[in-house]
Amino acid sequence: MTDETNKRETEDAARENETGAPKVDAANDDVTGEEAAFDTASETGADPAAETAADEALTAALAENADLKDRFMRAAAEMENLRRRTEREVKDARSYAVTGFARDMLSVSDNLRRALEAVPQEMRENADEALKTLLDGVEMTERDMLSALERHGVKRIEPEGQKFDPNFHQAMFEVPNESVPNGTVVQIVQAGYVIGERVLRPAMVGVSRGGPKPEPAAKQNASAADGAEPGGPNAEAERDA
Repeated sequence: MTDETNKRETEDAARENETGAPKVDAANDDVTGEEAAFDTASETGADPAAETAADEALTAALAENADLKDRFMRAAAEMENLRRRTEREVKDARSYAVTGFARDMLSVSDNLRRALEAVPQEMRENADEALKTLLDGVEMTERDMLSALERHGVKRIEPEGQKFDPNFHQAMFEVPNESVPNGTVVQIVQAGYVIGERVLRPAMVGVSRGGPKPEPAAKQNASAADGAEPGGPNAEAERDA
């Protein structure tokens, strides 16, 4: 009886071992599958909050980059403008550095010219050697002074016969003269001077009055482009015909 009981217990234990082991393995397999699925979801699944933060960071970086680029371009443009302005100021300083000195020297040149004009032409022709030498010396001094001024950009304006220009001329009086167009410079009272592109001293002049009005430049150009003048080759051909 005891042997049968022991045998039965042994068989029951064996059956329990055989049927219980697969159950444990299946449970373990289920746990492993769930962990793998969780790991896969963690690897492939995207967190919306993380994506939003990344997008915001990228947008901020792009905006900062655009702002830095704009600042750089503005700074480069300002530096270029500064360079050009400095070059212009240096050029003007070189060109017009002698403006004050040149203006003071104009009175000396005027006095030399007045001294020469004070001697009548008849006296010049009949002058002795001493007077001729003196006049030649004054003329040479005037020429040298004008040459020195011209080397520094100062040039004399002598606009006789030219149209009056208020930018370079100062009208002192009007002269009735119908032989030249109205507003023509017919007399120079005092020569003018320019330094570079600036007027150092306007020329004091007398201007004609009463003559024909000067034609506009556009009309003069149109007349010149029309061809032959009256009495030219075409008129001669018509007369010959």
